[in-house]
Amino acid sequence: MGDRIALNLAANVRRLREERGHSQQQMADVSGVPRPTWANLESGDANPTVSVLTKVADALQVGIEDLLTSRETVTHFAARSLPERSVGRARVRKLVPPSPIGEGQTASIAPGLEVERIDLPAAGEITGKPHASGTREYLTCEKGELELSAGGQIWKLRSGDVIAFRSEAPYSYKNTGRTQAIAYSIVTFAPVRG
Repeated sequence: MGDRIALNLAANVRRLREERGHSQQQMADVSGVPRPTWANLESGDANPTVSVLTKVADALQVGIEDLLTSRETVTHFAARSLPERSVGRARVRKLVPPSPIGEGQTASIAPGLEVERIDLPAAGEITGKPHASGTREYLTCEKGELELSAGGQIWKLRSGDVIAFRSEAPYSYKNTGRTQAIAYSIVTFAPVRG
């Protein structure tokens, strides 16, 4: 395990345990992980298996990514570091980027959430890809005019409007104005059933 990941893991496991007011022995008992292993996790000396990480995350009632990612209170993402893609003539930029957890690996800093800024030129259009059943999307128009086509219906949005819809069927956004439109898409993904 990379040094940064091990340090994140140690700090997070210790902090989460202390926030709950439990001893290492109590958490070892709850998780089924031996107390010496728990102590190694908190010291940064452990190289745990996925099984151990899962038991620890379950005992602390968090996701594995919460154990491995940095808990810095402020993270600055320079504009050039945000993933951006072109969709036809439109530009789409992620506003919730992945967080580096070490050695070329990343984890979502907001699992189950996707936030994107969409720059759509006049007459531009984007076709969205359907998501899993239960996924919701919130689309807000910051500037210009947009048309959302979803579920066989069409809705018009002007600056400041917000629309919420299930994004499990095909949908599209179209700039119906004469100038550039700027919109924000917030997708809350349906929980994965296991």
